[in-house]
Amino acid sequence: MRPASILLAMLLLAGGPAGAAEPEVLIGGQVESLLEFARSRHPEFAALRAEAEAASARIEPAGALPDPMLRTELRDVTNEGMDASANVLPPRIGGARYTFSQALPWFGKRDLRRGVAGAVADEAQARARAGWIELATKIKLTYAQHHVHLISIRYAQENLDLMRRVAEIARTRYGSGFGSQQDALRAQSEIIAMETDLVMLEGESAQASARMRALLGRPENVKLRPPEKLRLLPPVAQLDMVALEARLRANNPQLAADDARIAGAEKGRDLVERNRYPDVNLGISPTQTRNRVSEWELMFEINIPLQQGSRRAQEREAELNLEAARLRRQGNLNQTLAELSESLAGLEVARRLESLVSTGLLPQAELNLNAALAAYENGRADFAAVLDAHRQLRRARGELVKARGDQQIRLAEIEKMVGEEL
Repeated sequence: MRPASILLAMLLLAGGPAGAAEPEVLIGGQVESLLEFARSRHPEFAALRAEAEAASARIEPAGALPDPMLRTELRDVTNEGMDASANVLPPRIGGARYTFSQALPWFGKRDLRRGVAGAVADEAQARARAGWIELATKIKLTYAQHHVHLISIRYAQENLDLMRRVAEIARTRYGSGFGSQQDALRAQSEIIAMETDLVMLEGESAQASARMRALLGRPENVKLRPPEKLRLLPPVAQLDMVALEARLRANNPQLAADDARIAGAEKGRDLVERNRYPDVNLGISPTQTRNRVSEWELMFEINIPLQQGSRRAQEREAELNLEAARLRRQGNLNQTLAELSESLAGLEVARRLESLVSTGLLPQAELNLNAALAAYENGRADFAAVLDAHRQLRRARGELVKARGDQQIRLAEIEKMVGEEL
């Protein structure tokens, strides 16, 4: 084999595994696997985590001392009056002075600056957690909607099969001379309308799948399973308003961000008030003459806080920022509590509606349709009664699916507000 051929074969073998396609990953089926995937792979949540870590990294520098300064002064570099040319080397000029200085903030300022940076980091952490809860809520809602679409499609297909059976009975009766042509035509029109609804439901299901893929960060080599089941609802005892309000106050990420903002505003106010006192700058200066240090100097420098009008304005600004942060938190708390109460009421209504439909309305609609079909087939009822019974069954099934979907939506909203799963 030629050397060129051997080299080409080696390159292909070396590049084969790297260039091979990644195996396809199958996720979904249950919402927990989707949440786990999004937590580890979603780029927006990763960006929020990185921002929170960056804010934490700023805490230590915020309270650190400023770097010391070194200043060098060269004197009589032209060597006036001496039999020498200009020079910049300290032993060959009139003299040189070196000043080492260090700025020292007033007592407590460094701790306050560190506290302000810590509050900003806490707020960033809370925002990252709020971002995750927002993303998780959207995934839960989309999962529930997709599941509802699939169940609606299954019911629509069953309803369509029933209507085709009704249409076949109507055609048979018409062919035997016992029914009217209008019944067969109405049945066919109903079938076309139901097929149209089925196509729309399938389109909505495909859109829900596309939304889910977008919420997962549009991953490559990932295939989504269709939703298999809805999440179980928590016991009624866990849905107590007083208990949920306590959990909301303790775990809601938006309120946590508001608390961090208030803490930062308080530290900022204290820092502005501490600016009434001067900062200190200490320095030491050895003076070199030729090849020896001829003298030492000490320097003590402070800034004089004379601009009291400016400082009073800054203090007023800090107080107003603190007041705004407290008012904003109170407003967010009131709004969240109102939304929690509304979601709890909606969940209770959906739960009761599901119970009524599943135990009363749906079985009654099925019995009514079976009776109307038997009566129509035997000539004891008209086609309008069959059509009305069929529509009642479709309505009952639709109400059942909607009630179950509403429960999942309300549950996701409650979990978003309390900041944790129930």
